[in-house]
Amino acid sequence: MKMKILGLSLLAATVVLAAFCAKDKSQWRGTIEEVDGVTIVKNPKEPIYGGDVFLVEEELSFGDDEKSEDYAFSDISHLTADYRGRIYALDRKESHVKVFDAEGTYLRKIGRPGQGPGDLNDPIFVYFLGNELLITQYERLSFFSPEGELLRIVVMKKDSPTRARRNSRGNIIGTSTLFDPATPGSYSHVLKIYDSEINPIKELTRIQVQRRSEIFNPVRPTVYMTVDDDDNVIFGYPEEYELQIYGPDGILAKRIIKVYKPVDITEDEKAAAVKGLPPQIKVEFPDSHPPFLRFIHDEEGRLYVQTYEKGAGRDVYLHDVFDRDGRFIAKVPLKRTPVLFRNGKLYSLEESEEGYPIIKRYKTTWKYR
Repeated sequence: MKMKILGLSLLAATVVLAAFCAKDKSQWRGTIEEVDGVTIVKNPKEPIYGGDVFLVEEELSFGDDEKSEDYAFSDISHLTADYRGRIYALDRKESHVKVFDAEGTYLRKIGRPGQGPGDLNDPIFVYFLGNELLITQYERLSFFSPEGELLRIVVMKKDSPTRARRNSRGNIIGTSTLFDPATPGSYSHVLKIYDSEINPIKELTRIQVQRRSEIFNPVRPTVYMTVDDDDNVIFGYPEEYELQIYGPDGILAKRIIKVYKPVDITEDEKAAAVKGLPPQIKVEFPDSHPPFLRFIHDEEGRLYVQTYEKGAGRDVYLHDVFDRDGRFIAKVPLKRTPVLFRNGKLYSLEESEEGYPIIKRYKTTWKYR
């Protein structure tokens, strides 16, 4: 088993992405106003804190062990952790979830390839809420106990989300893509709240997209959503730099807007995007990337928005961080892909130097006034 646990005595060997530095929060140059019951937060290009205010210390790393298959992965597509620190790693290629304790010791597998009860067919995401593990698939949602007992299955219906989350009230929140057969190339991204049986309760928003059917844009914007610890739904479609926050009742409560500097698409990125595409496909790139790619939240209500701006180091990207009020407070460099904050820890999907998929856990510390 190849694993490393780094304590305070090895602080000098930890991955320090930022140190401590802060300035007065009153220097924020944005605006907050209420329009028709919606709080609109407009942020400038620069954050409140111009220095480094975020510290991460690597505590745990595993996944590149060639000696034990229990600690190796074919394709980690997602992960989650419970409040005891147990880690649940979804291996999409193998169609199972591997469970590890807080020290990174292998415990068990949940699921296997197949269509029967407890089987997983092309799993997508794994989440932990309350005392249940949710594994999402295209055709159903499977709920397990932390020990791997199948609790229930909810079969997707005609009107069902492709990206699904559950809140503490038992409702399912997710996005779906609807195509308009009367208008070729036209489709809509729809965000809805469903009940526990995937019956629609309320449509939150709908984004209509008109795509030129003969042109393929490999870096087109894609919708992203999550549900925070207070059951708020956070949604973004990065044609513009805007995040929408809906309350648990599905009512739009806040819009977070930010001025940003576009990041140009490099020739290397273009070459990688078209590699393997059939020659008859006509590809057309915009000048720059979308404003952001994805986002996650921590337990203090901060949002970490992954941009396309690269930081120092391999696979490091700058993340715009917004506080609970929606103010742009800092830019922090994080390795791709940070997945979850829980109990003051950051869980991340990364690659080893040899290209193996690995899981890392970091202790996190903020220093600002």
